[in-house]
Amino acid sequence: MSRLTLTPTHLLEGTWHGTLTQDGPGEPNIRVTHLGQDVPNVTMRCTSETEWQVTVPIPAAAIADGVQTILIEDAADDTQLNHITLIAGEALAEDIRAEVELLRAELDMLKRAFRRHCVESN
Repeated sequence: MSRLTLTPTHLLEGTWHGTLTQDGPGEPNIRVTHLGQDVPNVTMRCTSETEWQVTVPIPAAAIADGVQTILIEDAADDTQLNHITLIAGEALAEDIRAEVELLRAELDMLKRAFRRHCVESN
């Protein structure tokens, strides 16, 4: 289990910002990847003995149709600390809202069939 905790603060102008805290002194070592490739230009600025400000520039390759995920991990033990998810383009037409609507329709159909079964079995 990681001794690091990463709390997102905001995403602004293509750069993700977060606060990294750890259970003791020393410089933490994190790894940021997109599609298995290291994300360049990630910075950590020490703000106290146990706290760091992390900035992750969103790579151009992550701005594409579909769902893109950038993983932030503790390099010492490969524990995932956080992730950045970007959703864009045509994938939005078939996003989770559409799936929820489909599930609602199926649930309504099942409720009607169950009620009909209950009435017919009496």
